Amino acid sequence: MLVSLITLVVGLAGGGVVLVVTMHFALLRTATDEALDTADAVAKLVDARSLSDPVPAAPSVRVQVVDAAGRVLSVSAGADRLVPILYPREMTALTDREGTDIPGPRIGLDGRVRVVAVRAGPPDARVTVLVARPTDDLTQSVHLLRVALLATFPPLIALLALVSWRVSGAALRPVEALRAGAEEITGGTRPGRLPEPDSRDEIHALAVTLNDMLHRLDAARARQRAFVADAAHELRSPLTNMRTELEVAQVLPPAATDWPALTGDLLTDVERLSRLVDDLLLLARADDASTRPLTPAREEVELGQLLAEVAGRYPAVEFERPAVPQRVLGDRDALARVVANLLDNAVRHAASAVRLEVTGEGAYRIIAVTDDGPGIPAADRERVFDRFTRLDDARARDAGGSGLGLAIVRELVRRHRGTVTLRGTVPPPGLRAEVRLPVASH
Repeated sequence: MLVSLITLVVGLAGGGVVLVVTMHFALLRTATDEALDTADAVAKLVDARSLSDPVPAAPSVRVQVVDAAGRVLSVSAGADRLVPILYPREMTALTDREGTDIPGPRIGLDGRVRVVAVRAGPPDARVTVLVARPTDDLTQSVHLLRVALLATFPPLIALLALVSWRVSGAALRPVEALRAGAEEITGGTRPGRLPEPDSRDEIHALAVTLNDMLHRLDAARARQRAFVADAAHELRSPLTNMRTELEVAQVLPPAATDWPALTGDLLTDVERLSRLVDDLLLLARADDASTRPLTPAREEVELGQLLAEVAGRYPAVEFERPAVPQRVLGDRDALARVVANLLDNAVRHAASAVRLEVTGEGAYRIIAVTDDGPGIPAADRERVFDRFTRLDDARARDAGGSGLGLAIVRELVRRHRGTVTLRGTVPPPGLRAEVRLPVASH
């Protein structure tokens, strides 16, 4: 606001100076035109050889008709009959119809005087008509304008400053409310929502945008807290098992401890911890790169061969390799993990059979995993892709996974610019997981 006020003061001051200078120039031009009009009228009388003495002119104007030798031939009332208005050097320097300023006391007038010269008469007897017009009245008008501007300028600036302060304060009051609200939210003294002004202007739009941002930040913080809590819970379970087994082995005599069984149990828990840590690291890296496009290693992958290799690790999985190669561009290891996670989930919940297949559909390749288990209700088919999500019938951690498998599937498929969906089978019950990947381009 201070910068705006300074700019306004400079602008008004500059405007006042321009006004005074313009008015002074205009009045001086008016005096010159009046003097030239009088000089032209006298010159016409000279040319018509009808010039009277004294020369007819306004009382405030002095007129002299001077010959080439500098002698005064005729004058108006009040003009000097012996001494010309202009000195010889001034007469020589002044061309026809030009004007100059001289001190008024020289010819018995106050202030400054505007003098113009007009040549007249026949070529062999040229004379110069000098007309002196006082400018004191005009100068007084400019002086009054200058005084008026100087007198009104400070109150005007004060008034404008007051109005600007009030208007700026009213305009910035919602911004101050937003700032105070943000400070309270940062300090944790109230819930995370900023006041929205009633006006439907840019400030209102800013408040709405900031509230949306705060809502997203709160949601992100809530997800982060839940993620950390779930991760801690998942890590605590195998660690607790390992600690219990080691404490029991420490209490029992060495001969009474089945060391091969103990090391086998510990290795199982360590493998579970390793898988969990790897899964958490993958998801953490995905969150860190969520603002950047993810480009997996681009190599041509023949899905028939890849699925055959993965399915070979699951005796209960039915898979028939297609006769036509089904190729995509992507990361072979990541795609293998997608299929393995889906098969792990299907095998865990299937009643008797799991079927794996890959087909082509236009510009996409579709990987489908179907099981005859209890399925997933339609209302929960999107929720199961959230991290650490387990449905009520699969919450036992000893029988179930960590709750990260489907979340990792969605993330890896997204990196390949594909989609993954869950749907029921016909006839029910059962579940069909479909992964749609863009076809490889040559």
